[in-house]
Amino acid sequence: MDIILIIMAALFIILGIVGSFLPVLPGPLTSWIGLFILSFVDSILMSNSFIIITLIIAILIWMLDYIIPAIGTKRFGGTKYGMIGTTLGLIVGLLSPIPGGIIIGPFVGALIGELLNKSDSKTATKAAFGSFIGFIASTFIKFIVAIIYLGFFIGFLLDT
Repeated sequence: MDIILIIMAALFIILGIVGSFLPVLPGPLTSWIGLFILSFVDSILMSNSFIIITLIIAILIWMLDYIIPAIGTKRFGGTKYGMIGTTLGLIVGLLSPIPGGIIIGPFVGALIGELLNKSDSKTATKAAFGSFIGFIASTFIKFIVAIIYLGFFIGFLLDT
């Protein structure tokens, strides 16, 4: 049974890392589920306080994921259209065979979103840049937390 739990936990940890880049999956929360599953393995000693603290961190990062891109967009004069464009651009960029699509997609999506909102090209470019910076910052934070949770996962496995 422990092997099944470890495999399930590993899958959630990996899915959490992937979820750091996909707007559909809450990366750190998904990785936390992997840690939570791992806590049920008999040979793993994980304290309740560790589980609670890592859950609180995952929830805070999940909430910040909605706030950081909005701050970036607003700080650079963007609108809701820019944020929606960023998300759609990310999805297109992920599915695109173009190298760097995950980076180019959100910027182009935000730019198109702002232009559809009837912004002039200078304002739209500035807002798209802000939306892009917010997205990159948010993604980076989620990725770092998911990698830290992977480190915890590996550390617990090595301690057994």
